[in-house]
Amino acid sequence: MACSLAVLCNVFAQQISLEESKEAALKHSNAIKNGLLTIEKSEAFKREMVANYFPNVEASALGLYAPNDLIGPIEGFLPNGIDNLYNASATATEVIYAGGKIRNSNALADIQLETSQIRAEQAVDSVLLVTENKFWQLVQIQEQQKVIETNEIYLDELLKQQQDLLEAGLIAKNQSLQVKVNRSELLLNKSRLENMRKLALLDFSLYVGVAYSSNMKAAADFDHTTVPDFKYSEPDMDLTGNSNYELLEKSITASALQTKMAKADLLPSLAVGVSAVEFGAFDDDLDSQFTGFAFGSLSIPISDWWGGGKQRLKQERIQEEIAKNNRMDGIDQLKVAITQSWYDLLNAHEQIQYALENKQLAEENLKVNRDNYDNGLSNLTDLLDAQAMAQNAQSTLIDAYTNYENKEITYLYRTDQLDIPSLDNLK
Repeated sequence: MACSLAVLCNVFAQQISLEESKEAALKHSNAIKNGLLTIEKSEAFKREMVANYFPNVEASALGLYAPNDLIGPIEGFLPNGIDNLYNASATATEVIYAGGKIRNSNALADIQLETSQIRAEQAVDSVLLVTENKFWQLVQIQEQQKVIETNEIYLDELLKQQQDLLEAGLIAKNQSLQVKVNRSELLLNKSRLENMRKLALLDFSLYVGVAYSSNMKAAADFDHTTVPDFKYSEPDMDLTGNSNYELLEKSITASALQTKMAKADLLPSLAVGVSAVEFGAFDDDLDSQFTGFAFGSLSIPISDWWGGGKQRLKQERIQEEIAKNNRMDGIDQLKVAITQSWYDLLNAHEQIQYALENKQLAEENLKVNRDNYDNGLSNLTDLLDAQAMAQNAQSTLIDAYTNYENKEITYLYRTDQLDIPSLDNLK
């Protein structure tokens, strides 16, 4: 087992894939652990409510002793008096009718459990969303570093050419200085990106729960040459199965049950039960006596019909109306958020198309300018401008690709289409 962990840590020290990142984050997340604990808590509450269907059994015992007699001697009946007594009883009570409070309490417990399960699933969705965002941020920086490295090689070659021409007396010194200035600026960006990468890597490592290593890379199949297929022809407005929509529906049901509970407080309650009692003395001065009986009780909360109970019912009915209004607002907000995510995704897809075309044009422009410069048809400034333009186009394309990945995961998150593992697998 220790060997397997060492191998796994070594793999993470080199590179980690998106799937490995998500798997590690799901196992590490405290939000998911708390979600699972909340489900357990709701299950315990449900079992507590189910217990109300069964009789309530109580037992009690009482013993008395007095240095002086509790009951003095009675000639012919208690010649020695009584200095001790005991009493033991057991009672079982069953509620026959309580205005529906028991039934509604159990229904509320079911709602609470279902809500806890939905929120636990949402916690998983949230972890997957954040993990992908952090992963693609890391990929974005890594790819930008590759652009810097490619252009550094290009400028190094150009600088060598300038030095050779300068030594041969074919160009002025200021042309060589121009290249050096551009190269220094590029090296400054290179240092800045490396620091950004280390910070992003630390943030990523802490979130997914893997050991930080400055050598770790995010392993992604990053194709710079094609535009991804756009699979979403229109916003998915079907809220059936959407977890946020389900929570809105649960809130309506829960509010209606709360109103029924408040109404039940105004109704009579009926209970029946049996009781057994035994009493006597610990010595033989008084024979023990056993008796059993059945009973019934009826409670009518008359004063609540015009007092506090009536006002509590009014409050719950108002809260139910508020919940209905919140549901309508919530549905509208969900639809707006989904539509916005779809347009953000559409725009991100279009940006890839434009960025890819711009990169191709910028690279062609650089090639033409280099040929012209080598043939003496253009100056160095034009060539350096073309190089900077090509570098910027490469960086813009990388930003467009990673932005599209983030916008897609956000759209899938808001439409509740993420592929998530079973919660049982996370326990």
